[in-house]
Amino acid sequence: MSASVLYDVPGPKARRRNRLYSAVSALAFLGLIAFIIYRLDETGQFQAGLWDDYQYANTQDRIVEGLLTTLKTFALAGAFSLVLGVALAAGRLSDHRWVRWPTAVVVEFFRAMPLLIMIFLLYYAYFDTQPMWALVIGLALYNGSVQSEIFRAGINAVPKGQGEAAYAVGLRKTQVMTNVLVPQAVRSMLPSIISQLVVTLKDTSLGFIILYEELLYVGKAFAERTPPENGVYAFIPMVIVFGSIYILLCLALSGLATWIERSTQRSRKRSAAPARGAATAAAPGPDSTRGDASPPEPPKAD
Repeated sequence: MSASVLYDVPGPKARRRNRLYSAVSALAFLGLIAFIIYRLDETGQFQAGLWDDYQYANTQDRIVEGLLTTLKTFALAGAFSLVLGVALAAGRLSDHRWVRWPTAVVVEFFRAMPLLIMIFLLYYAYFDTQPMWALVIGLALYNGSVQSEIFRAGINAVPKGQGEAAYAVGLRKTQVMTNVLVPQAVRSMLPSIISQLVVTLKDTSLGFIILYEELLYVGKAFAERTPPENGVYAFIPMVIVFGSIYILLCLALSGLATWIERSTQRSRKRSAAPARGAATAAAPGPDSTRGDASPPEPPKAD
């Protein structure tokens, strides 16, 4: 019986016990799903008539308008959060204490502040007639503070020797950041940056709390205004339709991140190939230490 470094390999009794636990857990999970479906069916959520409203062109146009509004809000909030994240990360990495400490306070404050409370404060204090900006600024402040920590962690993850070598050749700190550290840190930061952008996209749904007509607000309005059949509102169709749209948007954003990462890897490989070829051509051959001239022939005897 082979042993593992992290744990002992289970014996026959333990394997049987694990299979039993897995089967019981699977049956419990399936039973829970069946109970949820039964309760939804009992309340009439699977009636075919609840889908009738989604067949009209007016409904489809409203869904498209809500989708475009959500994408517009996400584009603004995502761009502002990235810009704010870069600025806050630069402040956290500053050599000056009077810059570094206030920036750390700002980052920790907006990371700890609940996003919904922030959106409410912005809406009722400044943007009660423009709910979009309350949502955009709230998302930018929260996600920008999180993005700043991602940027800072990615830059600090670069080996210190890279920065020390750049300083040794006379580069200033700004040049070291832009030319040496940041390009290398992008590879480790990109998955986390995209993950936080996905969070930003999903958090745009909080706009319905302040009556901003984004995608979730449109779906909730459809579900509540649909004439009920036997006292039933069409919440399950709303969840299926609008939840699928959010899932597709997040998958598209993740696919874009994967494409960008693969493109950067291919460009690095293409740029590294000529450098390796030049180094191989410049390397001395096995006979280069002897020179090109042939050794002199010994003098012939008369």
